[in-house]
Amino acid sequence: MSISESARQRFNAWGRERRPFVFVIPYDEALPCVLEALDEPGDVFYALPSAQRLPEGSPLPEPVLWEPEFLPRPLYERAFEKVQYHLRRGDSYLTNLCMATPLRSNLSLEQIFLRARAPYRVLVRGLFTCFSPELFVRMDGNAVTTCPMKGTSPADGDAEPEALLADEKERREHATVTDLLRNDLAMVGQGVQVRRYRYAERIVTQQGDLWATSSEVEARLPDDWRDRLGDLLGALLPAGSVTGAPKARTCRVIAEAEPQSRGYYTGVFGVFDGRELESAVSIRFVEQVGEGRFLYRSGGGITTLSDVREEYDELCRKVYLPFDPAEEGAEARRGGADAF
Repeated sequence: MSISESARQRFNAWGRERRPFVFVIPYDEALPCVLEALDEPGDVFYALPSAQRLPEGSPLPEPVLWEPEFLPRPLYERAFEKVQYHLRRGDSYLTNLCMATPLRSNLSLEQIFLRARAPYRVLVRGLFTCFSPELFVRMDGNAVTTCPMKGTSPADGDAEPEALLADEKERREHATVTDLLRNDLAMVGQGVQVRRYRYAERIVTQQGDLWATSSEVEARLPDDWRDRLGDLLGALLPAGSVTGAPKARTCRVIAEAEPQSRGYYTGVFGVFDGRELESAVSIRFVEQVGEGRFLYRSGGGITTLSDVREEYDELCRKVYLPFDPAEEGAEARRGGADAF
């Protein structure tokens, strides 16, 4: 995954001009980057802590239909074994394995986008919506910050995340990704620091809450970073939290193991407002494939310590309706920055 030369040049040019724009970068290099100037109408809508552009809303159908058709476990197990083969060979230390779950729903992409509870949301009309809990990079002043999210577990009742934080597999997985992101930021900045390490956040879903662990990594950017937006983003892609380590070899493992190309899923999206850039990793992703038919893409990190049953269950847990249909209040429609 990388930015095409033409897209890189447009990023650089609009950065030099301080021209505000929204962007969507795919994981699949065969697909185009989507760039739209904020002063022109377009088909990309977004809601981030720093800015938003929303489509018109509509009432929810009654009742709401949300029926995932989870892929057969043997299909996942075959892909899992391919990943384990490469992990044992030393081709990868951590590989993110992602799959697509067919989904039937009477909701529109617009209805999902407007009501989803997540800090980072995007909608490309007619194609997909994403309600991501994960920051990719924030470039503010002369600082660049990333918050890789790696490691999840069910959050049952009022239980605290101690079990997740103590899990050896999850601990190693998170350490690998944090180290990878430290190295990535060192390619574009100086003075890399881990500001916060492996803190837990609660993700609220209709099907049951999840705990997720993140770290905050920061570096100093050169003074001319806005003039080289395309160069810097190209150096950081693909996002390490949704690929693995080492990144280049692991991407080849992913291409072999996953039965479908990822498309825009696990790419990145964001907004440059002329001064600052804020972006997110495209996870929690619903793609329209027909009338009332969608693909919900999800996955997780695989190491040699992974258990295939647990990983399959995690993939299924992440296929959730991102709001409660009974909640039609302002907060449910807005999906505030603190609503996970």
